[in-house]
Amino acid sequence: MTYLLTGATGFLGRPLAARLLAEGHGVSYLGRKRSLSFDTRAAFFLWEDPERSLPPLETVPRTDAIVHLAGEPVAQRWTAEVKRRIRSSRIAGTRNLVTAVGKLKHKPKVLVGASAVGYYGNRGDELITEASGPGSGFLADVCVEWEREADRARELGLRVVHIRIGIVLGPGGGALGKMLMPFQFGLGGTLGDGHQWMPWIHRDDLARMFEFVAESETASGAWNGTAPEPVTNVVFTKTLAKVLGRPALFPAPKFAVRLAFGEMADVLFDSMRAVPAAPLNAGFSFEYSQLESALRAVLHKAA
Repeated sequence: MTYLLTGATGFLGRPLAARLLAEGHGVSYLGRKRSLSFDTRAAFFLWEDPERSLPPLETVPRTDAIVHLAGEPVAQRWTAEVKRRIRSSRIAGTRNLVTAVGKLKHKPKVLVGASAVGYYGNRGDELITEASGPGSGFLADVCVEWEREADRARELGLRVVHIRIGIVLGPGGGALGKMLMPFQFGLGGTLGDGHQWMPWIHRDDLARMFEFVAESETASGAWNGTAPEPVTNVVFTKTLAKVLGRPALFPAPKFAVRLAFGEMADVLFDSMRAVPAAPLNAGFSFEYSQLESALRAVLHKAA
């Protein structure tokens, strides 16, 4: 197959592109600038301003699947300007991408778009599947609009899949990278009382899921990009401390986290017990379904 990626140089995009290239697929990517460290087998096409311009899809080789990962990072302190960028990069960027697809004579077969479990908002102990409705709050509202823009591609004849991504565990960055330092110094602990559910997934499984739905002829709609067994923050904290061989005795109160991250801190305390019903029903198999084995694999690779 031939793939076109946005966000290809990011935390998920790089291993996904490497996987596709290793399997002999053709890969092109759109970006604001060429990455000098990116695999040269992938063809680069300039998309200088995704929020205000259409991507030059007419210059890209004929494509079977678009994987849309681009967007302003959520895991940062939320200011008014950051929130504007989070919203616009996803909603306007997706709108411009789909509009450009509509101008093509030969259209791709499928659009696989990143979304987030933030779609569901704070749901306590409720078991969440893809059939669960959206929650409330800034991130939930962004996800709803983000998916709505991607769904416009259905009118163009494309199959559309939204992968609602949880906490991605992988070496060299991501959420785990931000957690490691205090734990490594024995200063880790729960977030608040730790009762909130954390839907996690190993990055390798997530990359495989994106490829799986792109190559499927039937996958459509929402898929939870989460492992089959979500855990509470207490369990996550104890498991990470065990794998690192460090204590975890210092819980972080919400007010302190909010001082560091602003409004984004609320997301860290939201509880989403999301399970991947759609992937499991479609026969997708997880290499890492247990948190401890996933963490050991990530930290061994990072060492």
